[in-house]
Amino acid sequence: MDTVRFATIGTSGICEQFCAALAEAPGAELVACYSRDLERAREFGARFGARLFFDDLASLAACDEVDAVYVASPNGAHAAQALAMVAGGRHVLVEKAFASNEREAREVFDAARAAGVVVMEAVRSLHVPSFAAIERIVSGELGQVRKATMRFSKVTSRMARLLAGERINIFDPALAGGALMDIGVYCVEPAVALFGEPDVVRSVSVTTRVPGAAEDDPLSTIDLAGEALLGYGDKVVSLSFGKTSDDVLGSQVEGERGTVVWDAISCPVNVRLHVPEGGGQVFRMGESRLEPVETSVPEKDMVCEIADFVAAVHGDADALERRERFERVTLGSLRVMDQIRAQAGVRFPADLA
Repeated sequence: MDTVRFATIGTSGICEQFCAALAEAPGAELVACYSRDLERAREFGARFGARLFFDDLASLAACDEVDAVYVASPNGAHAAQALAMVAGGRHVLVEKAFASNEREAREVFDAARAAGVVVMEAVRSLHVPSFAAIERIVSGELGQVRKATMRFSKVTSRMARLLAGERINIFDPALAGGALMDIGVYCVEPAVALFGEPDVVRSVSVTTRVPGAAEDDPLSTIDLAGEALLGYGDKVVSLSFGKTSDDVLGSQVEGERGTVVWDAISCPVNVRLHVPEGGGQVFRMGESRLEPVETSVPEKDMVCEIADFVAAVHGDADALERRERFERVTLGSLRVMDQIRAQAGVRFPADLA
C-alpha cells in the first residue's frame, strides 16, 4: 500500500486532534469513522473528510477499504476493540492507556503477532523529537543518574462534575478511568522508557467513592491524584500526577554530571541542561551552566506517532524495531500502573476477570 487508510473509533477531543494531525501526516489518510451512534459517526467523520461510517465493529473490522484503525474509546474498551480489529486483519494504533491492565495488553500484542499486523500504543510524548533529545542527554551527558521526577497535574471541568455527584466516564472504574490512567500514564511511560521497569513501586493516592456506587460494589473507588516512587537500586524516580490541581513545575532527570529539565511532560518542550561548575558550599547550590537544547516539535505533535506507526506498517526495519521497544514500554508501564492501582484499592473489570 502507498497510503495507509485509517478508520477511527471514538469521537472525543483526542480523536479530533488525531484526525487533524492525520491530515498533515505523509502516507496516511482518514477514510472511515465508527461510533455506536451512526449519525454521530457521520457528523464527526464529515468534518475530517471521511467517506465511510460504521456503528458495527465487525463490519469495520471486515472492511477492505481500511488498513489501520485508531482506537480512542474509553480505556476499558481498548483491548476488546483492538482484538476485534486484529482479528479482521487491521493494524491498530491504540490511544493511551493501551489497556485496562498488563494482562489485557499482552493478549492484544500476542494476537497481533499471530495475525502479522502492527499494534502500537499512541503515546505522543515518546515519539516527538524533544523526547529523543532527552534520551540522548540522559544516556550520554548526565553521568550516573541518581534521581528523576516526572510531574503532570491539571484540573478539568469534569472534576467539578464529579464533585457535584455526577458519574462520568473519565472517573469511572467500570471504564478503566481515573487520574493515573488519564494523567499519570504520561509520567509512568517516560520513566519506563528511560530507565526500564523498577524493582520496587511504592505509592500513595487520593481516592474517592464513585457517585452512586453500592456498598458492596468492587468497582466503587477511583483515584483523583497520587505520588509514586519507583526504586531501581542505583536511582529513584518520583512520579506526581493528578486531576485535582495544576502543577506548574517541570520534570527533570538528575545525574552526577548534570541535570536535564523540561516542561509539559505530555509533549516535552523547553528542554535545557544544567551543568555544574564548582563544588558548591553547605546550604548553597554551586554555580551551574545552563545549556538550552535545540529541539522542534510540530504544532500537531501527533504526526510523530503516526509517522512511526505508518513506517512500521510499511515494514521499515528501524520502525519495526522501535515498535518492539514501544511494546516493552507499554507492558512495563501497565505493570507499574497495576501496582499503583492495587496499592490505592482501585480495581477495574479486567482485574476481576
